[in-house]
Amino acid sequence: MESFGFGPGTVQIADDGAVAQVLHPDGRDVLQYAAQRAWGKGFLITDRGSHRFDHPALVRWRSTGLDLLYQLGGLELRVGRRFGEHWTETYELRNPTAEPVEVGSLAISTPYRDVYRSSRESLTGAVHAHIWTGGADAWAWAIPMDGGGPGLGLQLKEGELWAYSVESREPDSSSNTRGHLYLHVTDHARAPHAMGGQPQLTLAPGASYRWTWQLGWYDDLSAFHADREPRLVPDRLTAEVGETIEVRGHGPVASDEPGLKYVEADGARVALLFHEPLRVIAERRVRFVLDHQRRPELPDSRQYAFVPYDVESGLTVLADDWRDWSDGRERIGMALLLQEVRDQGWGDRRELDEALAGYERFVHDYLVDDDGTVHEDSANREHIRLYNFPWFARFLLGQGDRDGAARVLNRYYELGGDHFLAFDLGPLLTELGLHEHLVRHARTFLQYGDELPPHEVNYEQSMVAPLLELLVAAYRIAPDQIDGAELSRRLPWLTAFAADQPDARLCHVPIRHWDGYWFGRLRLWGDVFPHYWSVLSAAVYDAWPRELVTEQQAAWLDAAADAILRANLVNFAPDGTATCAFVYPSCVNGQPAHVADPLANDQDWALVYALRSNDRRC
Repeated sequence: MESFGFGPGTVQIADDGAVAQVLHPDGRDVLQYAAQRAWGKGFLITDRGSHRFDHPALVRWRSTGLDLLYQLGGLELRVGRRFGEHWTETYELRNPTAEPVEVGSLAISTPYRDVYRSSRESLTGAVHAHIWTGGADAWAWAIPMDGGGPGLGLQLKEGELWAYSVESREPDSSSNTRGHLYLHVTDHARAPHAMGGQPQLTLAPGASYRWTWQLGWYDDLSAFHADREPRLVPDRLTAEVGETIEVRGHGPVASDEPGLKYVEADGARVALLFHEPLRVIAERRVRFVLDHQRRPELPDSRQYAFVPYDVESGLTVLADDWRDWSDGRERIGMALLLQEVRDQGWGDRRELDEALAGYERFVHDYLVDDDGTVHEDSANREHIRLYNFPWFARFLLGQGDRDGAARVLNRYYELGGDHFLAFDLGPLLTELGLHEHLVRHARTFLQYGDELPPHEVNYEQSMVAPLLELLVAAYRIAPDQIDGAELSRRLPWLTAFAADQPDARLCHVPIRHWDGYWFGRLRLWGDVFPHYWSVLSAAVYDAWPRELVTEQQAAWLDAAADAILRANLVNFAPDGTATCAFVYPSCVNGQPAHVADPLANDQDWALVYALRSNDRRC
């Protein structure tokens, strides 16, 4: 093992020349080490054969780094690593044969330590890795999970990167590790459609392909971007159809059709979203839900429940024992969407009232007991899940049943809710006047500090966002008991989950990487961008006390909230169908991805929060 100084940090190189460890200036390891997936190892797929590269044919050590040579069939991969204030890596794939070679995939492992062992270990010993593979403008940003600097920025200096993929995502690792990330010159052989299209690289006899990236430590993301010169810079990433987005390096871009639009110039690419007005999307989605996502074949009030729908087969989905496809839990988002559309004065009021009255009967018949206990679904009354309680309290409140809503929340606290971070609690408790619960709950979590109790995932954005939502609400009603400095200290925990890649699916959208498996039909692990619970971050940013931030920070919060809410509109199709999960990487465990799951399941929460925000902003 050899060590090299890298700015204020250290890089350790294993005997085989791969990067074994990158020590952050605060001492944490930025990488998760697995010998076969160490930084700099990878794979190649060609029309002349495919190869993984691991042990080099040659390692030459130098005072400032090392050079390596890998033999990949008839091809050669030369790698140079140099250290100092910056860490620079140059890769060159050469074809010394007499025949041309078609390169279909070429990937380098960059195994960032994006893992969740506990909240404390995450905040003090792990990083979020934000990736952008926009050709010549590609970059990566690894930020400590507590949001503190410095972060590790990777920027492409030569060549192009067009995709990233994920390996080692298995059921045993479940939701607490993101997997090992690979950066691709191309992934055409496995996912030619991914990220706007993957190029196929041809190496003529004697020709080579070379790319170089440079890494450095930066105080924050703004400082990293200040050290880059992107070729394409949009003035925004989303707009309504018919509007124009200005892209520096390309010119104005507009579209009369909703959907994602890729813009390319000078070897770089950005992804813009043009969407229809929120009212159009919401009313069309409600129409589809009423027509297709209920069970009219059933004889009792279950016919009014909302269930997942398979867009490909045209069938509703039977849950059996898979709770994330049930007629309870997150599916209540469809009922809440109906309420929001009704309360906006949109849609057919009589039809909405009838549907909601039927759903309310179902709720009382099957899901919510007289004492406020909320059950999983119509088939499972044994398992009690605290996440469900505020959602059903919100529904009952929307139906005018304040007493029923209060009973549900009181029961939530009887069952230990003080030690759990369900969603929407702060606003609900405030609206119902349950201030004692609110302040006590907030103070309990302030005492937890950075050692939050694990939820369904050990640590995630949908723990931090509800925590901050709770603290903001408590601060509003009891500023003498809730110190604003405690809110400010935790805000970077939330903002660190996202970056500002020039893709409407990614910009400001927090990392989640398990919901395609739990909620979708394809059962794919891997990054879901956007995921609808990203709207929890938007709700926090919208509600953040402006006296706790500067004017510039307030403008950033407004822009980030708007970006998140608009990003989620990409998951709703013009025919009213939707997808519960867009799995973003080009491949996951070798399975082609960058795909919208065919289930319309739980994504309607994105519209619920967009409509709530629309209400506040109007």
